[in-house]
Amino acid sequence: MKEAGFPLGVLLLFVVAYITDYSIILLIKGGNLSSTKSYQELVKKTYGLVGYLILSTLQFLYPFIAMISYNIITGDTLTKVFQRIPGVGLDVLTDRHFIILLTTIIFTLPISLYRDIAKLGKISLLSLILTIVILIIVMVRTVTLSPQVPKSENAWIFAKSNAVQAIGVMSFAFICHHNSFLIYGSLEEPTLKNWSQVTHISVSLALVISVVFAACGYMTFTGYTEGDIFENYCRDDNLATFGRFCYGVTVILTFPLECFVTREVIANVFFHGNLSTVFHVVVTVVIIAVATGVSLMYDCLGMVLELNGVLSATPLVFIIPSACYLRLSKERWNHSDNLISCLILVLGVLVMAVGLVMTVLHPQECSHGKEMFYCSPIFVKISRLTKKEITLQLSYIYNIIHYF
Repeated sequence: MKEAGFPLGVLLLFVVAYITDYSIILLIKGGNLSSTKSYQELVKKTYGLVGYLILSTLQFLYPFIAMISYNIITGDTLTKVFQRIPGVGLDVLTDRHFIILLTTIIFTLPISLYRDIAKLGKISLLSLILTIVILIIVMVRTVTLSPQVPKSENAWIFAKSNAVQAIGVMSFAFICHHNSFLIYGSLEEPTLKNWSQVTHISVSLALVISVVFAACGYMTFTGYTEGDIFENYCRDDNLATFGRFCYGVTVILTFPLECFVTREVIANVFFHGNLSTVFHVVVTVVIIAVATGVSLMYDCLGMVLELNGVLSATPLVFIIPSACYLRLSKERWNHSDNLISCLILVLGVLVMAVGLVMTVLHPQECSHGKEMFYCSPIFVKISRLTKKEITLQLSYIYNIIHYF
């Protein structure tokens, strides 16, 4: 919302959600037409070895960079949670590097070592429940905190120049193409009809959550909104601290899903799709170790989301599913699926090219770890004064200065 402008941002969320829904189903249609059972097989059969290598690179980069962003979020949120626990003080639990290493060793690495993605079903359900809890907290704080935060200049303008960058972030939020075939194969009855129902429900729910999140977050903080929204809340806010805890747990539980995909890409490219137990462990450990190392060195979430959106998510959502279907389709050129696929393909190329240029030329500012100005006790006290009280205070200060 901050990058696109609030009204245009909401509109773009609906557009990206529709394209996501359509292209996910298109992807499985392409798989059925080509008799393939993975994204990589589909592209290899459609565009040969070159297409296969390009997709494999993108399909690895997207979840890998997502894992980095999840670690950044974990370090940002859980350190502030421990800061609010009496007696912890400036202990190691308030150091983001230690928290990232601790959660990786205790939680994300062991869960990521599972071989069957279906075993993560209950974990995903818990993650979804926590997401709803976080959403409620954000909604409550919109009512209670919004009056305290001053609105930025041009806060409600229809559109802003960085709208393309916003599309990249939205693509990052909605994309699930890289693990669609894995989930499709885990259905009890993997049919196109069942897959379409699952897709419609999932994307619609994601859209509702995203719109409410975006609207509440932006209405509260407007132009001061950070890439990680919990960086906007004050450190002494206990409700926000509970939200940070839920947020941290959510991303920890989501991390293994991305690790599954990166490991599958490596298995398909280098090991013909089969990993022995030893190589399964080694590959998993190496992937997580590298992702953790990068997240320890870099901590600006907004830039990570934008780059991952325009470089990886956009081609995976907009370009490749449409290009594969157009190559495989036996329908007439003016068939609705062909026309919509062409439109999505062109849009994807434009978003990727323009978004990359805009991200490099106009990177997001990052105020990681800083307390926001409206959290200052003096600012809070002033913000609660009426206009008459403020006028009297200013007159009093003026008289003192004039006297001296």
